[in-house]
Amino acid sequence: MLRLVAAFAALAAFGVTLPSGTAKAAAVPLFDRLQALASAFPDRVKAIEIDAIVMSDGTRIPIDDGKTKDHEGKLENADIEDMLSQIYPVGSCDTGAKPARNEDPGRIRNDAFFKSAYGSSEKAVRTHLAKVDWFGKPLAFTTVAGADKALAAVARDLSGAGPELMKHLVPSAGTLNWRVVAGTRRLSAHSFGAAIDLNAKLADYWRWSGGKPGNVPSYKNRMPKEIVDVFESHGFIWGGKWYHYDTMHFEYRPELIAIGRLAADRGCPAE
Repeated sequence: MLRLVAAFAALAAFGVTLPSGTAKAAAVPLFDRLQALASAFPDRVKAIEIDAIVMSDGTRIPIDDGKTKDHEGKLENADIEDMLSQIYPVGSCDTGAKPARNEDPGRIRNDAFFKSAYGSSEKAVRTHLAKVDWFGKPLAFTTVAGADKALAAVARDLSGAGPELMKHLVPSAGTLNWRVVAGTRRLSAHSFGAAIDLNAKLADYWRWSGGKPGNVPSYKNRMPKEIVDVFESHGFIWGGKWYHYDTMHFEYRPELIAIGRLAADRGCPAE
């Protein structure tokens, strides 16, 4: 059983919250975010201690590495605190506004957590795969934390989609692909079989628009909100809500959806 209560009580006693610099962060303190992470991955997170999370394979990952980082620093070398530091907007928190500069909830990933949860190599990742029927085509997707069932539920809920929606859904541009994120040394969420790209011909991407890291002058999106809403309802985040946007990209991150709902429940205070 997770050793959560004592650790959370200690965090609360010390007044620890995530230092993201927003009112939203204060609305969802660190111990609530850690609990959301543990609840989303009950078979992977064994314990949460005062300074680390302990994974079921014995990996111990620092919550806070004590380093001060800018946005690029968090992307390159995220600790658990960094990974959970930005609120993914859902419900009343989702105003439909263009993401603010460097607002990339979900792009900041702790590599040790992903490798422990999903597999530290392509071979290891493949031991946790299932085939999901994506509108007549089987796609490989991880079974970790029920991700394959969540993707199947998305397909089920969109099965009656008309041609205007269906043209975005198929053909899929892929799921499992052990690779780094373009222009970086960081593994993509696709490496772990936990992300799906939809029709690339109707996608918009920050690099294609001439954007540079930290400087994306234009935002474009053609992904219908109806599709985004269904994915989010099953624990997926959407790359179209990133400043460094990737509108074909959906990633299974149930902990971020849960944290976003907590923020909405608590009034989603303005930044």
